[in-house]
Amino acid sequence: MHSFVIGYYRFSVWAVRLAYVNLCWILFTFLGIVVFGFMPATSAMFVVVRKWMQGEEDVPIFHTFWKEYRTNFFRTNSLGLIFMFLGYFLVIEFNILRTQESFIYYIVSYSVLGTLLLCIVVWLYFFPIFVHFDLSWIDYLKWPFIIGISHPILTAFIFGVLGVVYYLTWITIPALLFFFGGSMTAIFVMWAASQTFARYEAAKV
Repeated sequence: MHSFVIGYYRFSVWAVRLAYVNLCWILFTFLGIVVFGFMPATSAMFVVVRKWMQGEEDVPIFHTFWKEYRTNFFRTNSLGLIFMFLGYFLVIEFNILRTQESFIYYIVSYSVLGTLLLCIVVWLYFFPIFVHFDLSWIDYLKWPFIIGISHPILTAFIFGVLGVVYYLTWITIPALLFFFGGSMTAIFVMWAASQTFARYEAAKV
């Protein structure tokens, strides 16, 4: 009975922490009018999650979140704008190519789609790398690409698990995505990506 109470208490504490971080992520995203708030809010969430994974369970969440949000606001947005404009351009280009009747345009559209998927892979690994490594501006774009391509099974595993979890949650209890969607995704992606970090730390990336 005693172990059950302790287990329930720890579960409740972590549920509150995850919901709190998720709420901070949503609020700070809207604080930056979404477009300018998403990148710094997401990087701040990954910073908190990383500290948890390193054993800092009692890290002051709001203070840490606000500090990282302010510190990396312009840095993350400068990189985020690249993702946004490149993604927007590729989507537009893909739609234009698909409207053409020539077969060659149809084939080229798949190369555009492949490039878009690579951008999504880079974006997936960007946040874990950004909060874990101190790199140059260009390396924050280069290393997510290298890690994503070098570990195709891990990349497919991440997308597969997230896809299944999102789908099952959406058709059962969609409200959970509002309370835990961001924070649980950050924990899973941070854990999965960190499995590759020892190799690059040893090489002094």
